[in-house]
Amino acid sequence: MQTKFENIITKYEVQLEQDSKLFDNLGYVKILAILALIVCITFLFASGFAVLAILATTAFFTASVVLWIWHYRLDNKVRYAKGVIAICNKHIGRITGEWANADDIGREFIDFAHPYACDLDIVGVKSFFQFLNTTHTWHGRQAFAGDLLHPNYTIAEIKERQEAIAELSKDIDFTNDIQYYLSQIGSSPLDAEFVEDLTDSTPLELRLAGGLQSKWARTVKFLINYMPAATVILLVAGAIFQISLLLLTGAVFAFVQTVLCYVEKNAVYKYLGLMERLPYKLGKYVTVIELLTNREFSSAKLTRLKSQLMVASEAVKALESISSKLSFRSNPLVYIALNILLLWDIHCAFLLERWKMKYSHLAKQWFAAIGEIESLVAFSHLPNVCDSVCLPTVIDGGKILNAAGLGHPLLSNGSRVSNAMQFDNNIFIISGSNMSGKTTFMRTVGVNLLLARAGSFVCASEMTCSRFDIITSMRIADDLNQGVSTFYAELTRIKFILDMAKGNPHLIFLIDEIFKGTNSVDRLAGADAVISKLERLNAAGMVSTHDLELCKLAGLHDRIENYNFCENYQDGQIYFDYKMRKGQSKTTNARFLMEMVGI
Repeated sequence: MQTKFENIITKYEVQLEQDSKLFDNLGYVKILAILALIVCITFLFASGFAVLAILATTAFFTASVVLWIWHYRLDNKVRYAKGVIAICNKHIGRITGEWANADDIGREFIDFAHPYACDLDIVGVKSFFQFLNTTHTWHGRQAFAGDLLHPNYTIAEIKERQEAIAELSKDIDFTNDIQYYLSQIGSSPLDAEFVEDLTDSTPLELRLAGGLQSKWARTVKFLINYMPAATVILLVAGAIFQISLLLLTGAVFAFVQTVLCYVEKNAVYKYLGLMERLPYKLGKYVTVIELLTNREFSSAKLTRLKSQLMVASEAVKALESISSKLSFRSNPLVYIALNILLLWDIHCAFLLERWKMKYSHLAKQWFAAIGEIESLVAFSHLPNVCDSVCLPTVIDGGKILNAAGLGHPLLSNGSRVSNAMQFDNNIFIISGSNMSGKTTFMRTVGVNLLLARAGSFVCASEMTCSRFDIITSMRIADDLNQGVSTFYAELTRIKFILDMAKGNPHLIFLIDEIFKGTNSVDRLAGADAVISKLERLNAAGMVSTHDLELCKLAGLHDRIENYNFCENYQDGQIYFDYKMRKGQSKTTNARFLMEMVGI
């Protein structure tokens, strides 16, 4: 499976070696060309602008410009090759298991109160987010996390997402391009504030002059539009023709402009917001937008997202131009001179105002569309790093999960054990020995149902399922600060599941080792009561247990069925096949395991 990525790496390593050598050699040639240009310029002045000196200077100047452009483009090619190689190496890491060492675990999305996120390893250490996240922008990151934590798509939307993800999964080169260019942007919470600023279309004139009447604001606007040109003309003309009156008038105008800049600096600075910090990001967005809008898609979802971006390229270029003008703030002397002579900041603010009047109502959808595409790209990697995947059939109604070859996507391809499953509004009581695979199987069910709900591929050879809402009770811990014991924490979680079951016909619950935090008598009585109540509420789900007495519930209720995982022993060693079997468990291994560790 990793051969496809290794072939891409080999291709770009060859290109990188060639381009790197050429890049280094061009650097030396560029230096020589610049030195030759300096010599020619010196000769030009020394010869009194002789024809030969003019020709030589022109030739070396042209050569320097050409070499500079060529060198710059080669630098971009080298960076691109390195970026694609890094992307493919990360994909190989997803296949080999090295993904678990990645730093990004989606820490900001961890919520222990979430219905399933921590129990199913959706975010956090060794999580699905850590495994498959390839987003690079703030909006992409939020979209991918939202698709994992809060997928709420209709059946029609799920089918559209499946088509889009399937289309993207077949073109690794294109998704590599998307990842590389978006990686040049990076993720920052400021991006969200920036987009909010862009969507605020309140006219600048309402904020000018300390909130004075609009008539005065219009006067200010008139002065801003024409006074800078008059100021420059007066000062230049006065200097050229040595006319003191023109110089004095120009100086007065410059003083008025300086006062105007000072009076309006707070309003202008607030209006410009984050513009000055993001010029480099905006340019990268233009590249991505053009990459997407020049692409022909077959899926309806991607075609619609592309259509939302059709006017974005021109608009973002204009926005980048405004932001670039503000970059002069990094040079205080130039910045002060521009504001005194040309009212530079106020001029930029009015450019932004005109931009907002034209585009503010579209800005949010552009960045949201790019984020959504990033999320779809992330899901599209699953069939390229995980064996035996399919696009499930998701139905709206019932409580069905029928699957063949159902496996956990976070387990390596070589060690993954898959199971078949037939589930139709049941409650499965899953019994079995320690480490036999009960909990992993329930997580397998949960994460694949989540992927199906998000419109993604699932780790199964075949799968048909209802549009389930998932809720779990697995990793229950005490809270010393709140004085909450493990058992009380589990009681609270089970109560939450019962309350959800009363009003949600699409619920599926996954409860691991129910009431393990209390004594065997109370545990059995409590588990019996909870499962019986869930059965009466017509809830569907799975409960794992070591208490074989609970398996008797299967004989009392038609919807409750027993399944088990077991082990076998050979030559004094214990072996697990991690296969689910019909019926209750017949084996135990606690004593054997205690002997293994010397107890």
